[in-house]
Amino acid sequence: MRLKSEIWVKAYVRRVGSAGRQAFVVRHGDDDAGAIYIRINRLDGTSTLFGPAPASLSGLETDRRWVAFFKGETRSDLEVESLLEREARTDPDLWIIEVEARDGEHGLEGWLTEI
Repeated sequence: MRLKSEIWVKAYVRRVGSAGRQAFVVRHGDDDAGAIYIRINRLDGTSTLFGPAPASLSGLETDRRWVAFFKGETRSDLEVESLLEREARTDPDLWIIEVEARDGEHGLEGWLTEI
């Protein structure tokens, strides 16, 4: 059984905070199973975005995994915001977490996967 979205988000925000970074819940999704998007704001007009890995990957029934959008490259904040708005129109239950990190540190080690 997979950890509820709300519990995972609270733990992630706390983990980021304990590393000396600011993390905010920008959009509160479904407490039980909302998809979670993580935006790393570089505070220079660019961001990196991570979203849920496709459900077809093995092990996702019990563990959450993320993939980097844009091949992990930074994009303009406007481009990232536009993508998140489109995703929210498609899935109104999604979460958006924003981390402020000039160096791009995301705290997702061990949870990233490639497709």
